[in-house]
Amino acid sequence: MTIKKLLVVTLIWFLSTSAHSEEKMGIVFLHGKQAEPNQNFYGVLYKKMTDAEMTVLKPEMPWSRNRFIDGGWDKAMSEIEINVKSLQDSGVNNIVLVGHSIGSPAALSYASRFPSQIRAVVLLAPGHVPYFFNLCIPYTRIKFCAVKDGVEKAKNEVASGNADKKQPLPDLNQGRTNVVWMTPRDYLSYYDPLSDAEMLTTAVKLAPTIPVLWVIGDGDSLIRTGREYVFEKLPKNPKSTYLEVSANHVTTPEIASTQIIEWLKNLH
Repeated sequence: MTIKKLLVVTLIWFLSTSAHSEEKMGIVFLHGKQAEPNQNFYGVLYKKMTDAEMTVLKPEMPWSRNRFIDGGWDKAMSEIEINVKSLQDSGVNNIVLVGHSIGSPAALSYASRFPSQIRAVVLLAPGHVPYFFNLCIPYTRIKFCAVKDGVEKAKNEVASGNADKKQPLPDLNQGRTNVVWMTPRDYLSYYDPLSDAEMLTTAVKLAPTIPVLWVIGDGDSLIRTGREYVFEKLPKNPKSTYLEVSANHVTTPEIASTQIIEWLKNLH
């Protein structure tokens, strides 16, 4: 290759790299179970994201306090897609999914289905763990079998021809037992340990090109499972990071906000 051609190739590489590094980042933030997108404990992280000139979308998801729980897992995925496409339509293609609690398995699930759309995934105080719910030996010291019983009931209802008949079924949220009015079909899409709502299912499906930031507080019950539960199952990516902070399940997004922004900025 001549020196002239080498200079041209180098210039093209430099311009394409610079354009990518300066490309505006879009965030789709997925709130936690029975929460709302504008909860006070998300405020600090939102501000730091917007201060870093990131475009942040905060949809109200089907597991919000008002909608708890609206439809099946695929419906949640379609609502995430609407927000991803909204960013793309506005010219933002450098898109990161940031999930808190149940928003984490949702972010991981969507990224595993549509890898070409997502630059990275941030999982904050991951929650909603059908694997542990159905073992009846959850990550807390107390034994809960409500969801396991609910899954068995839902499967029986499906077998009996009642798959689409709404009824009260059990939920667990940070050690609290709740009731959700769902069809057995939709319930299984959220609570069956083999469903895409379980991070063990989707972690192995994630493209190795997508880095993951896993943030867990030392006061969060899931910390007992360590890196082995999901993080070590993810495809290897040099930018993937496992981060422990001094926080509980609710305060993790705020306490880790500076580290989250730094990680996002270093993706380029």
